[in-house]
Amino acid sequence: MAFPSISFKHTHTDEARHLEPVVEHKFAAFEKYLGERTVARCEVEFAKETASQSGKIFRVEANIWLSGKLFRAEGVAETFEKGIDIVRDELDYELRKAHDKRESLVRRGGRKLKEMMRWGR
Repeated sequence: MAFPSISFKHTHTDEARHLEPVVEHKFAAFEKYLGERTVARCEVEFAKETASQSGKIFRVEANIWLSGKLFRAEGVAETFEKGIDIVRDELDYELRKAHDKRESLVRRGGRKLKEMMRWGR
């Protein structure tokens, strides 16, 4: 199963079109954080910073909305592929952090409820 919907923006570059399957493949790992949520949207933008310079000139930006919450990452690198990897790592960190926080809150609430039922408080 692929990510529900990924929309792409290509600014001033046609060479980024072949990267769409790469992004879909790499972002498929985020499905584990989606759970039962059906409201998920992703936008990925590819841009070339300057045409005449060398070095870190390729920018990849991604925004993911999960149930009204925005997760955003941006990577600037020597190639689009390296930029995609930077963005994927940043988004993975943010999504994992939010997922762990939500899980810990659910568990803490369950413990509190069990304690209240056990002792009648």
